[in-house]
Amino acid sequence: MTTEVIPVRGPGLLPAPTSAIPVPAGNPLVGSLFDLTRRPLRSYLAARRDHGDVVRFQAGPPGLRADFYGVFSPEGVRQVLAGEAANFRKENSFYDELRTSVGNGLLTSQDADYQRQRRMVQPLFTRRRVDGYADALAQEAQSLGERWRAVPGGVVDVAEETSRFALRAVARILFGADVEQAIAVVHRSFPVLGEYVKERGYAPVRLPRTWPTPANRRGAGAQRALYGVCDRIIAERAARGGGDEDADDLLTLLTRARDDDGERLDPAELRDQVLVFLLAGHETTATALAFALHLLALHPEQQRLAREEARTVLAGRAPTAADLEALPYITRVLKEAMRLYPSAALGGRRAVEETVIDGYVIPAGAQVVVAPLVTHRHPDHWVDPERFDPDRFLPEAERARHRYAWFPFGGGPRACIGQHFSMLEAVLALGVLLRDFEVEAVDRRVALGLGITLRAASPMRIRVTASR
Repeated sequence: MTTEVIPVRGPGLLPAPTSAIPVPAGNPLVGSLFDLTRRPLRSYLAARRDHGDVVRFQAGPPGLRADFYGVFSPEGVRQVLAGEAANFRKENSFYDELRTSVGNGLLTSQDADYQRQRRMVQPLFTRRRVDGYADALAQEAQSLGERWRAVPGGVVDVAEETSRFALRAVARILFGADVEQAIAVVHRSFPVLGEYVKERGYAPVRLPRTWPTPANRRGAGAQRALYGVCDRIIAERAARGGGDEDADDLLTLLTRARDDDGERLDPAELRDQVLVFLLAGHETTATALAFALHLLALHPEQQRLAREEARTVLAGRAPTAADLEALPYITRVLKEAMRLYPSAALGGRRAVEETVIDGYVIPAGAQVVVAPLVTHRHPDHWVDPERFDPDRFLPEAERARHRYAWFPFGGGPRACIGQHFSMLEAVLALGVLLRDFEVEAVDRRVALGLGITLRAASPMRIRVTASR
Protein backbone atom coordinates (compact mmCIF):
# COMPACT_ATOMS: atom_id res chain seq x y z
CA MET A 1 0.00 0.00 0.00
CA THR A 2 1.21 3.49 -0.82
CA THR A 3 1.43 5.55 2.36
CA GLU A 4 1.41 9.31 2.73
CA VAL A 5 0.22 12.16 4.89
CA ILE A 6 -1.17 15.06 2.88
CA PRO A 7 -0.31 18.58 4.00
CA VAL A 8 -2.52 20.66 1.70
CA ARG A 9 -3.37 24.31 2.01
CA GLY A 10 -2.76 27.16 -0.35
CA PRO A 11 -4.36 29.31 -3.01
CA GLY A 12 -5.20 28.05 -6.45
CA LEU A 13 -3.37 29.54 -9.42
CA LEU A 14 -4.79 31.12 -12.53
CA PRO A 15 -5.24 28.72 -15.46
CA ALA A 16 -2.21 28.12 -17.61
CA PRO A 17 -2.24 29.26 -21.23
CA THR A 18 -4.23 26.91 -23.43
CA SER A 19 -1.48 26.62 -26.03
CA ALA A 20 0.14 23.71 -24.16
CA ILE A 21 -1.00 21.53 -21.30
CA PRO A 22 1.33 22.07 -18.33
CA VAL A 23 3.62 19.19 -17.36
CA PRO A 24 5.12 18.75 -13.86
CA ALA A 25 8.91 18.68 -14.08
CA GLY A 26 9.46 15.30 -12.49
CA ASN A 27 12.66 13.30 -12.66
CA PRO A 28 14.78 13.67 -15.84
CA LEU A 29 14.91 9.89 -16.31
CA VAL A 30 11.47 8.68 -15.23
CA GLY A 31 9.34 11.83 -15.19
CA SER A 32 6.64 11.76 -12.51
CA LEU A 33 6.80 7.98 -12.03
CA PHE A 34 8.28 7.98 -8.53
CA ASP A 35 6.02 10.80 -7.32
CA LEU A 36 2.90 9.09 -8.60
CA THR A 37 3.77 5.64 -7.28
CA ARG A 38 5.09 6.75 -3.88
CA ARG A 39 2.92 9.82 -3.16
CA PRO A 40 0.05 9.75 -5.66
CA LEU A 41 -2.48 11.73 -3.66
CA ARG A 42 -0.10 14.49 -2.70
CA SER A 43 1.28 14.59 -6.26
CA TYR A 44 -2.16 15.10 -7.82
CA LEU A 45 -3.03 17.77 -5.27
CA ALA A 46 0.25 19.57 -5.95
CA ALA A 47 -0.25 19.31 -9.71
CA ARG A 48 -3.60 21.07 -9.55
CA ARG A 49 -2.27 23.69 -7.16
CA ASP A 50 0.83 24.44 -9.23
CA HIS A 51 -0.42 23.89 -12.78
CA GLY A 52 -4.20 24.19 -12.91
CA ASP A 53 -7.19 22.05 -13.78
CA VAL A 54 -5.72 20.03 -16.66
CA VAL A 55 -2.23 18.57 -16.26
CA ARG A 56 -0.26 16.19 -18.45
CA PHE A 57 1.90 13.72 -16.55
CA GLN A 58 4.81 11.85 -18.08
CA ALA A 59 5.84 8.71 -16.25
CA GLY A 60 8.36 5.99 -17.00
CA PRO A 61 11.84 5.68 -18.48
CA PRO A 62 12.60 6.56 -22.11
CA GLY A 63 11.00 4.03 -24.42
CA LEU A 64 8.41 3.09 -21.80
CA ARG A 65 7.21 6.58 -20.94
CA ALA A 66 3.45 7.04 -20.83
CA ASP A 67 1.45 10.26 -20.94
CA PHE A 68 -1.79 10.68 -19.06
CA TYR A 69 -3.95 13.63 -18.19
CA GLY A 70 -5.32 14.78 -14.85
CA VAL A 71 -8.69 16.56 -15.06
CA PHE A 72 -9.56 18.35 -11.83
CA SER A 73 -12.28 20.96 -12.44
CA PRO A 74 -15.91 19.96 -11.73
CA GLU A 75 -16.87 20.87 -15.29
CA GLY A 76 -14.06 18.76 -16.68
CA VAL A 77 -15.15 15.87 -14.48
CA ARG A 78 -18.73 16.27 -15.71
CA GLN A 79 -17.52 16.05 -19.28
CA VAL A 80 -15.57 12.84 -18.63
CA LEU A 81 -18.16 11.02 -16.52
CA ALA A 82 -21.43 12.33 -17.95
CA GLY A 83 -21.37 14.81 -20.83
CA GLU A 84 -19.10 12.70 -23.05
CA ALA A 85 -19.26 9.44 -21.12
CA ALA A 86 -19.33 7.34 -24.29
CA ASN A 87 -15.95 8.81 -25.28
CA PHE A 88 -14.28 7.85 -21.99
CA ARG A 89 -14.04 4.12 -21.42
CA LYS A 90 -12.88 2.02 -18.48
CA GLU A 91 -9.85 0.84 -20.39
CA ASN A 92 -6.49 1.09 -18.66
CA SER A 93 -4.04 -1.19 -16.93
CA PHE A 94 -5.71 -0.75 -13.55
CA TYR A 95 -9.13 -1.85 -14.80
CA ASP A 96 -7.50 -4.68 -16.75
CA GLU A 97 -5.97 -5.97 -13.53
CA LEU A 98 -9.15 -5.46 -11.52
CA ARG A 99 -11.19 -7.27 -14.18
CA THR A 100 -8.76 -10.19 -14.20
CA SER A 101 -8.81 -10.42 -10.41
CA VAL A 102 -12.47 -9.94 -9.47
CA GLY A 103 -14.22 -10.71 -12.74
CA ASN A 104 -16.34 -8.91 -15.28
CA GLY A 105 -18.98 -7.58 -12.90
CA LEU A 106 -20.86 -4.32 -12.86
CA LEU A 107 -17.80 -2.31 -11.79
CA THR A 108 -15.53 -3.52 -14.59
CA SER A 109 -17.77 -4.61 -17.50
CA GLN A 110 -18.45 -2.48 -20.57
CA ASP A 111 -20.73 -2.11 -23.58
CA ALA A 112 -23.37 -4.85 -24.01
CA ASP A 113 -22.17 -6.78 -20.94
CA TYR A 114 -22.54 -3.72 -18.76
CA GLN A 115 -25.95 -2.76 -20.16
CA ARG A 116 -27.28 -6.28 -19.63
CA GLN A 117 -25.94 -6.45 -16.07
CA ARG A 118 -27.23 -3.02 -15.18
CA ARG A 119 -30.75 -3.85 -16.38
CA MET A 120 -30.72 -7.07 -14.36
CA VAL A 121 -29.26 -5.61 -11.18
CA GLN A 122 -30.93 -2.17 -11.08
CA PRO A 123 -34.27 -3.51 -9.73
CA LEU A 124 -32.44 -4.98 -6.74
CA PHE A 125 -31.28 -1.53 -5.63
CA THR A 126 -34.47 0.49 -5.71
CA ARG A 127 -35.00 2.67 -2.66
CA ARG A 128 -37.88 0.50 -1.49
CA ARG A 129 -35.86 -2.70 -1.82
CA VAL A 130 -32.79 -1.25 -0.07
CA ASP A 131 -34.89 0.22 2.74
CA GLY A 132 -35.99 -3.33 3.49
CA TYR A 133 -32.45 -4.07 4.69
CA ALA A 134 -32.52 -1.37 7.38
CA ASP A 135 -33.30 -3.79 10.22
CA ALA A 136 -30.32 -6.00 9.36
CA LEU A 137 -28.03 -2.97 9.10
CA ALA A 138 -29.24 -1.66 12.45
CA GLN A 139 -28.61 -5.04 14.08
CA GLU A 140 -25.04 -5.10 12.79
CA ALA A 141 -24.48 -1.56 14.10
CA GLN A 142 -25.85 -2.57 17.48
CA SER A 143 -23.51 -5.57 17.52
CA LEU A 144 -20.57 -3.26 16.84
CA GLY A 145 -21.61 -1.12 19.81
CA GLU A 146 -21.77 -4.20 22.04
CA ARG A 147 -18.29 -5.14 20.89
CA TRP A 148 -17.01 -1.68 21.82
CA ARG A 149 -18.45 -1.92 25.31
CA ALA A 150 -16.33 -5.01 25.92
CA VAL A 151 -13.02 -3.48 24.76
CA PRO A 152 -10.62 -2.99 27.71
CA GLY A 153 -9.77 0.71 28.05
CA GLY A 154 -12.20 1.60 25.28
CA VAL A 155 -9.51 2.22 22.62
CA VAL A 156 -10.33 0.85 19.16
CA ASP A 157 -8.80 1.26 15.73
CA VAL A 158 -11.81 2.73 14.00
CA ALA A 159 -10.62 1.81 10.50
CA GLU A 160 -10.42 -1.88 11.43
CA GLU A 161 -13.71 -1.74 13.32
CA THR A 162 -15.71 -0.11 10.54
CA SER A 163 -14.19 -2.44 7.95
CA ARG A 164 -15.30 -5.44 9.99
CA PHE A 165 -18.76 -3.93 10.48
CA ALA A 166 -19.29 -3.00 6.83
CA LEU A 167 -18.07 -6.38 5.60
CA ARG A 168 -20.42 -8.23 7.93
CA ALA A 169 -23.30 -5.98 6.88
CA VAL A 170 -22.86 -6.34 3.12
CA ALA A 171 -22.10 -10.08 3.39
CA ARG A 172 -25.26 -10.58 5.42
CA ILE A 173 -27.32 -8.71 2.81
CA LEU A 174 -25.67 -10.74 0.04
CA PHE A 175 -25.61 -14.22 1.52
CA GLY A 176 -28.31 -14.25 4.18
CA ALA A 177 -27.96 -17.38 6.32
CA ASP A 178 -24.70 -18.31 4.59
CA VAL A 179 -22.87 -15.20 5.80
CA GLU A 180 -20.53 -16.93 8.26
CA GLN A 181 -18.99 -19.04 5.47
CA ALA A 182 -17.74 -15.91 3.73
CA ILE A 183 -16.68 -13.45 6.42
CA ALA A 184 -13.26 -14.80 7.42
CA VAL A 185 -12.15 -15.54 3.85
CA VAL A 186 -13.19 -12.16 2.49
CA HIS A 187 -11.70 -10.27 5.44
CA ARG A 188 -8.38 -12.05 4.97
CA SER A 189 -8.18 -12.17 1.17
CA PHE A 190 -9.55 -8.90 -0.19
CA PRO A 191 -6.73 -6.68 1.20
CA VAL A 192 -4.12 -9.03 -0.31
CA LEU A 193 -5.83 -9.07 -3.70
CA GLY A 194 -6.40 -5.31 -3.60
CA GLU A 195 -2.74 -4.60 -3.00
CA TYR A 196 -1.80 -6.98 -5.82
CA VAL A 197 -4.19 -5.24 -8.24
CA LYS A 198 -2.89 -1.82 -7.27
CA GLU A 199 0.77 -2.75 -7.66
CA ARG A 200 0.24 -4.33 -11.07
CA GLY A 201 -2.22 -1.70 -12.23
CA TYR A 202 0.21 1.17 -11.72
CA ALA A 203 3.44 -0.63 -12.66
CA PRO A 204 5.22 0.57 -15.83
CA VAL A 205 6.14 -3.05 -16.62
CA ARG A 206 3.98 -6.02 -15.60
CA LEU A 207 5.42 -9.50 -15.37
CA PRO A 208 3.14 -12.32 -16.54
CA ARG A 209 0.82 -13.55 -13.80
CA THR A 210 1.97 -17.11 -14.51
CA TRP A 211 5.52 -16.39 -13.31
CA PRO A 212 5.98 -17.81 -9.78
CA THR A 213 6.98 -14.55 -8.11
CA PRO A 214 6.03 -14.01 -4.44
CA ALA A 215 3.53 -11.31 -5.45
CA ASN A 216 1.92 -13.52 -8.07
CA ARG A 217 1.61 -16.38 -5.61
CA ARG A 218 0.01 -14.14 -2.99
CA GLY A 219 -2.40 -12.67 -5.51
CA ALA A 220 -3.34 -16.04 -6.96
CA GLY A 221 -3.89 -17.51 -3.50
CA ALA A 222 -6.18 -14.65 -2.44
CA GLN A 223 -8.14 -14.93 -5.69
CA ARG A 224 -8.55 -18.71 -5.28
CA ALA A 225 -9.84 -18.26 -1.75
CA LEU A 226 -12.39 -15.62 -2.77
CA TYR A 227 -13.55 -17.52 -5.84
CA GLY A 228 -13.74 -20.71 -3.81
CA VAL A 229 -16.04 -19.40 -1.09
CA CYS A 230 -18.32 -17.62 -3.56
CA ASP A 231 -18.52 -20.63 -5.89
CA ARG A 232 -19.27 -22.93 -2.97
CA ILE A 233 -22.13 -20.76 -1.67
CA ILE A 234 -23.55 -20.34 -5.18
CA ALA A 235 -23.39 -24.11 -5.82
CA GLU A 236 -25.03 -24.91 -2.48
CA ARG A 237 -27.73 -22.36 -3.19
CA ALA A 238 -28.34 -23.91 -6.64
CA ALA A 239 -28.57 -27.37 -5.07
CA ARG A 240 -31.33 -26.05 -2.79
CA GLY A 241 -33.23 -24.73 -5.79
CA GLY A 242 -31.95 -21.15 -5.58
CA GLY A 243 -32.88 -20.41 -1.98
CA ASP A 244 -36.00 -20.23 0.15
CA GLU A 245 -39.11 -18.94 -1.58
CA ASP A 246 -39.37 -15.92 0.74
CA ALA A 247 -35.62 -15.20 0.98
CA ASP A 248 -34.64 -11.66 0.02
CA ASP A 249 -30.84 -11.74 0.23
CA LEU A 250 -29.13 -10.32 -2.85
CA LEU A 251 -27.70 -13.64 -4.00
CA THR A 252 -31.18 -15.17 -4.10
CA LEU A 253 -32.51 -12.16 -6.00
CA LEU A 254 -29.56 -12.25 -8.41
CA THR A 255 -30.19 -15.96 -9.00
CA ARG A 256 -33.78 -15.18 -10.00
CA ALA A 257 -33.00 -12.13 -12.15
CA ARG A 258 -33.49 -12.45 -15.91
CA ASP A 259 -32.37 -10.37 -18.85
CA ASP A 260 -34.51 -9.21 -21.79
CA ASP A 261 -34.23 -12.66 -23.40
CA GLY A 262 -35.30 -14.46 -20.26
CA GLU A 263 -31.75 -15.70 -19.54
CA ARG A 264 -30.33 -15.87 -16.02
CA LEU A 265 -26.80 -15.16 -14.83
CA ASP A 266 -24.64 -18.29 -14.99
CA PRO A 267 -22.56 -19.30 -11.92
CA ALA A 268 -19.45 -17.41 -13.09
CA GLU A 269 -21.50 -14.26 -13.73
CA LEU A 270 -23.11 -14.58 -10.32
CA ARG A 271 -19.68 -14.85 -8.72
CA ASP A 272 -18.46 -11.76 -10.59
CA GLN A 273 -21.39 -9.68 -9.32
CA VAL A 274 -21.00 -10.99 -5.77
CA LEU A 275 -17.30 -10.09 -5.71
CA VAL A 276 -17.99 -6.58 -6.98
CA PHE A 277 -20.70 -6.07 -4.35
CA LEU A 278 -18.39 -7.33 -1.62
CA LEU A 279 -15.57 -5.06 -2.75
CA ALA A 280 -17.50 -1.88 -3.45
CA GLY A 281 -20.19 -2.45 -0.86
CA HIS A 282 -17.97 -2.72 2.18
CA GLU A 283 -14.89 -0.61 1.47
CA THR A 284 -16.79 2.56 0.53
CA THR A 285 -18.98 2.52 3.63
CA ALA A 286 -16.12 1.50 5.91
CA THR A 287 -13.99 4.43 4.73
CA ALA A 288 -16.82 6.94 5.14
CA LEU A 289 -17.67 5.72 8.65
CA ALA A 290 -14.06 5.53 9.81
CA PHE A 291 -13.18 9.06 8.74
CA ALA A 292 -16.49 10.47 9.99
CA LEU A 293 -15.77 9.09 13.47
CA HIS A 294 -12.14 10.24 13.30
CA LEU A 295 -13.18 13.77 12.30
CA LEU A 296 -15.87 13.96 14.97
CA ALA A 297 -13.33 12.79 17.55
CA LEU A 298 -11.20 15.78 16.54
CA HIS A 299 -14.10 18.28 16.54
CA PRO A 300 -16.06 18.19 19.83
CA GLU A 301 -18.68 20.78 18.84
CA GLN A 302 -19.69 18.95 15.67
CA GLN A 303 -19.69 15.71 17.64
CA ARG A 304 -22.02 17.26 20.23
CA LEU A 305 -24.47 18.36 17.53
CA ALA A 306 -24.44 14.94 15.87
CA ARG A 307 -24.92 13.12 19.18
CA GLU A 308 -27.80 15.36 20.20
CA GLU A 309 -29.53 14.59 16.91
CA ALA A 310 -28.94 10.84 17.29
CA ARG A 311 -30.21 10.74 20.86
CA THR A 312 -33.24 12.87 20.07
CA VAL A 313 -34.29 10.92 16.99
CA LEU A 314 -33.39 7.38 18.00
CA ALA A 315 -34.11 7.75 21.74
CA GLY A 316 -33.06 4.25 22.75
CA ARG A 317 -34.72 2.41 19.87
CA ALA A 318 -33.37 0.70 16.79
CA PRO A 319 -33.24 2.94 13.71
CA THR A 320 -35.41 2.34 10.66
CA ALA A 321 -35.14 3.39 7.02
CA ALA A 322 -37.42 6.36 7.77
CA ASP A 323 -34.73 7.76 10.08
CA LEU A 324 -32.47 8.49 7.11
CA GLU A 325 -34.46 11.67 6.48
CA ALA A 326 -34.68 12.42 10.21
CA LEU A 327 -30.88 12.54 10.69
CA PRO A 328 -29.83 15.43 8.42
CA TYR A 329 -26.85 16.59 10.48
CA ILE A 330 -25.36 13.10 10.65
CA THR A 331 -25.90 12.82 6.90
CA ARG A 332 -23.99 16.09 6.43
CA VAL A 333 -21.17 14.78 8.62
CA LEU A 334 -20.82 11.72 6.40
CA LYS A 335 -20.93 13.76 3.20
CA GLU A 336 -18.20 16.03 4.52
CA ALA A 337 -16.11 13.01 5.51
CA MET A 338 -16.56 11.67 1.97
CA ARG A 339 -15.53 15.06 0.60
CA LEU A 340 -12.24 15.06 2.47
CA TYR A 341 -11.60 11.32 2.23
CA PRO A 342 -13.48 9.81 -0.74
CA SER A 343 -13.15 6.05 -0.92
CA ALA A 344 -12.65 6.17 -4.69
CA ALA A 345 -9.93 8.82 -4.53
CA LEU A 346 -8.85 8.38 -8.17
CA GLY A 347 -10.55 7.07 -11.29
CA GLY A 348 -9.27 6.43 -14.79
CA ARG A 349 -10.70 6.46 -18.31
CA ARG A 350 -9.39 6.25 -21.88
CA ALA A 351 -10.44 8.85 -24.44
CA VAL A 352 -11.63 7.16 -27.62
CA GLU A 353 -11.57 10.30 -29.76
CA GLU A 354 -9.86 13.67 -29.45
CA THR A 355 -11.80 16.16 -27.35
CA VAL A 356 -11.34 19.52 -25.62
CA ILE A 357 -11.55 19.89 -21.83
CA ASP A 358 -11.23 23.29 -20.17
CA GLY A 359 -9.69 24.67 -23.36
CA TYR A 360 -7.07 21.95 -23.74
CA VAL A 361 -6.96 19.29 -26.44
CA ILE A 362 -7.03 15.75 -25.04
CA PRO A 363 -5.78 13.43 -27.81
CA ALA A 364 -7.49 10.25 -28.94
CA GLY A 365 -6.31 7.27 -26.93
CA ALA A 366 -5.21 9.40 -23.97
CA GLN A 367 -5.39 8.02 -20.45
CA VAL A 368 -7.42 10.44 -18.31
CA VAL A 369 -7.57 10.57 -14.51
CA VAL A 370 -10.31 12.23 -12.49
CA ALA A 371 -9.55 12.61 -8.81
CA PRO A 372 -12.39 13.14 -6.33
CA LEU A 373 -9.87 13.77 -3.57
CA VAL A 374 -8.45 16.70 -5.57
CA THR A 375 -11.70 18.15 -6.92
CA HIS A 376 -13.28 17.89 -3.46
CA ARG A 377 -10.54 20.21 -2.18
CA HIS A 378 -10.59 22.64 -5.10
CA PRO A 379 -10.33 26.15 -3.57
CA ASP A 380 -12.45 27.69 -6.35
CA HIS A 381 -15.39 25.57 -5.21
CA TRP A 382 -14.76 25.02 -1.50
CA VAL A 383 -13.97 27.82 0.93
CA ASP A 384 -11.08 26.83 3.22
CA PRO A 385 -11.19 23.32 1.75
CA GLU A 386 -9.10 21.62 4.45
CA ARG A 387 -11.54 22.60 7.19
CA PHE A 388 -14.10 20.07 8.42
CA ASP A 389 -17.52 21.73 8.10
CA PRO A 390 -20.65 19.56 7.72
CA ASP A 391 -22.74 22.63 6.96
CA ARG A 392 -21.20 22.73 3.49
CA PHE A 393 -23.95 20.21 2.76
CA LEU A 394 -26.93 22.25 3.88
CA PRO A 395 -29.54 22.04 1.09
CA GLU A 396 -29.04 25.63 -0.07
CA ALA A 397 -25.26 25.17 -0.22
CA GLU A 398 -25.59 21.97 -2.24
CA ARG A 399 -27.96 23.61 -4.71
CA ALA A 400 -25.51 26.45 -5.29
CA ARG A 401 -22.55 24.19 -6.02
CA HIS A 402 -21.52 22.53 -9.28
CA ARG A 403 -22.93 19.00 -9.46
CA TYR A 404 -19.44 17.53 -9.91
CA ALA A 405 -17.68 19.50 -7.18
CA TRP A 406 -18.58 16.45 -5.02
CA PHE A 407 -18.81 13.02 -6.63
CA PRO A 408 -17.79 10.24 -4.23
CA PHE A 409 -20.16 7.85 -6.02
CA GLY A 410 -19.05 8.83 -9.50
CA GLY A 411 -21.60 10.18 -11.94
CA GLY A 412 -23.22 9.89 -15.31
CA PRO A 413 -24.41 6.55 -16.71
CA ARG A 414 -21.92 4.62 -14.56
CA ALA A 415 -22.75 6.24 -11.23
CA CYS A 416 -22.60 3.79 -8.33
CA ILE A 417 -25.73 1.66 -8.27
CA GLY A 418 -25.44 1.18 -4.50
CA GLN A 419 -25.17 4.76 -3.28
CA HIS A 420 -28.52 4.71 -1.45
CA PHE A 421 -27.52 1.46 0.24
CA SER A 422 -24.19 2.99 1.30
CA MET A 423 -25.77 6.16 2.69
CA LEU A 424 -28.50 4.24 4.52
CA GLU A 425 -25.97 1.90 6.10
CA ALA A 426 -23.56 4.67 7.08
CA VAL A 427 -26.16 7.08 8.48
CA LEU A 428 -27.95 4.44 10.55
CA ALA A 429 -24.67 3.02 11.88
CA LEU A 430 -23.26 6.42 12.77
CA GLY A 431 -26.53 7.33 14.46
CA VAL A 432 -26.45 4.22 16.65
CA LEU A 433 -22.80 4.70 17.59
CA LEU A 434 -23.14 8.40 18.42
CA ARG A 435 -26.29 7.75 20.40
CA ASP A 436 -24.44 5.27 22.57
CA PHE A 437 -20.84 6.57 22.68
CA GLU A 438 -18.67 9.63 22.94
CA VAL A 439 -15.45 9.46 20.93
CA GLU A 440 -12.05 11.01 21.55
CA ALA A 441 -9.09 10.95 19.17
CA VAL A 442 -6.04 8.97 20.20
CA ASP A 443 -4.29 9.33 16.82
CA ARG A 444 -4.73 12.89 15.62
CA ARG A 445 -2.85 12.47 12.33
CA VAL A 446 -3.49 9.53 10.06
CA ALA A 447 -1.44 8.45 7.05
CA LEU A 448 -3.42 7.60 3.94
CA GLY A 449 -2.97 4.51 1.81
CA LEU A 450 -4.15 3.99 -1.73
CA GLY A 451 -5.04 0.45 -2.74
CA ILE A 452 -8.13 -0.19 -4.81
CA THR A 453 -9.73 2.35 -2.49
CA LEU A 454 -8.54 5.00 -0.05
CA ARG A 455 -7.84 3.79 3.47
CA ALA A 456 -5.90 4.54 6.62
CA ALA A 457 -2.29 3.36 6.42
CA SER A 458 -1.47 4.08 10.06
CA PRO A 459 -3.47 3.49 13.25
CA MET A 460 -6.72 5.45 13.46
CA ARG A 461 -7.47 4.91 17.11
CA ILE A 462 -10.25 6.52 19.07
CA ARG A 463 -11.32 6.14 22.68
CA VAL A 464 -15.00 5.27 23.01
CA THR A 465 -16.91 6.01 26.20
CA ALA A 466 -20.47 4.81 26.68
CA SER A 467 -22.87 7.75 26.91
CA ARG A 468 -24.84 8.18 30.10
